Amino acid sequence: MGRRAGSCGLAVLLAAVPARAQGVGTAAVGHAAEFAHGLASGPPPYLPPSLPWGLPFLGLLLSIALLPAVAPRFWTRRMGLVSLAWSAAFLLPRAAEAGLGVAASEAWHALLIEYLPFATLLLALYTAGGGVHLQGGPAGTPTGNTAMLAFGVALGLVVGTTAAAVVVIQPLLHANAHRRRRTHLVLFLVVLVANAAGALTPLGNPPLYVGLLRGVPFFWPATHLLPHFLLLTGVLLGAFWVLDWRLAAKELPAPARARLRLRGWSNVGLILVAAGAVLVQGFVHPGSVSLLGQPIGIERLAAIGVFIAVTELSLYSTPRAIRQANDFVWHPMAEVAMLFAGIFITISPVAAMLQAGSEGPLAPVLRLTLDGSGQPIPLLYFWLTGMLSAFLDNAPTYLVFFDLAGIHPAAMTGAQTLILQAISAGATFFGGLTYIGNAPNMMLRAIASHRGVRMPGFFGFMLLSSALLLPVFVLLSVVFFR
Repeated sequence: MGRRAGSCGLAVLLAAVPARAQGVGTAAVGHAAEFAHGLASGPPPYLPPSLPWGLPFLGLLLSIALLPAVAPRFWTRRMGLVSLAWSAAFLLPRAAEAGLGVAASEAWHALLIEYLPFATLLLALYTAGGGVHLQGGPAGTPTGNTAMLAFGVALGLVVGTTAAAVVVIQPLLHANAHRRRRTHLVLFLVVLVANAAGALTPLGNPPLYVGLLRGVPFFWPATHLLPHFLLLTGVLLGAFWVLDWRLAAKELPAPARARLRLRGWSNVGLILVAAGAVLVQGFVHPGSVSLLGQPIGIERLAAIGVFIAVTELSLYSTPRAIRQANDFVWHPMAEVAMLFAGIFITISPVAAMLQAGSEGPLAPVLRLTLDGSGQPIPLLYFWLTGMLSAFLDNAPTYLVFFDLAGIHPAAMTGAQTLILQAISAGATFFGGLTYIGNAPNMMLRAIASHRGVRMPGFFGFMLLSSALLLPVFVLLSVVFFR
């Protein structure tokens, strides 16, 4: 794998960046904490909070939803061009209205502060996670698969949802290679490991990291969301066992159980190093520098070196046999990089509409969170934060409702604690409703498709996840947010 593979990994990331930005792209890398910190510092500059500016984002979402079904060959070969076209559909009218400099500034802000940090984090975790191979362990039985998902949830609490999901999906699919029906395995992996596992820690979870930067204590989610987390994961793991038991009865018997063995311990250490770098940036702020007019913190530039080192060390130190056993390829990372480049550019005006709060075009929606006397309604905070997080980015959604509720972490009342629980749970749990609700979702879909699992399209997945999750969300509402 060597230097050639390292160059390939960086090429995957840069392939999604517009050509004019590639000259500075290699110097402008970071991670998702930068995006969260940027959101906590204020909205992107110059963005017009009016509804028509959200049409390119809507067009890109519809393209992701429809083109794989109606034009699969075109989509596979040209998804990068589709993403670029919708980005241009926002930037060109913006340049005509406000000037080329303003449009370029907005695009550079989206790439440097939002997209490149996000994509670089995924690149590092995807590379290191792909160098960890779990061999043997529980066979592909209902009990063994349930144990594997539970292990993934526990792992996600330590190393973050993305790394945990990438590590677990390979042994889970391998243990069930004898089965014809495996779509449900990926569905539950998405909702449990890639999303719910992030509920108790801000480590690798952008919305909770935004809360950390706004003064919410590090262990607040663990102490205040634990009952919600246990109820949701317990119900979903139980539902998975029942469904898997019924499906397994129609399949060939599982192969004999093998002794559990983990290979690639060095990559486990690299994942922990990356997680530590995310955490440190929340507390160390030595100043900032300017890159092409956009301020960026020195601590973030230092973290750039950490993440590049994690990626390169993983590629250099991991034996080829481990990556071959994991069926490691760059296509899933390339797909996520290309599509999210367009998402981060076109979502900028939508995020600005949210951040405009009661003064913006989404004010009627936001006012639904208040009762007749102007008091916040926890139930509606939970559902509105969640539904918006399923289709928009959950970090700005969390921040908008955090500010709307007037949360003061240093002196939270009982009512504010309940509201923050609703916001945090909604921003985390609802991410599993769609492929774009959380970045690992789309990556897991690409990995599973590469491994021969027939994954549903955008709307098909949304229907399946809604049938699974919405009843659980109703249960959470009744128990915690009435």
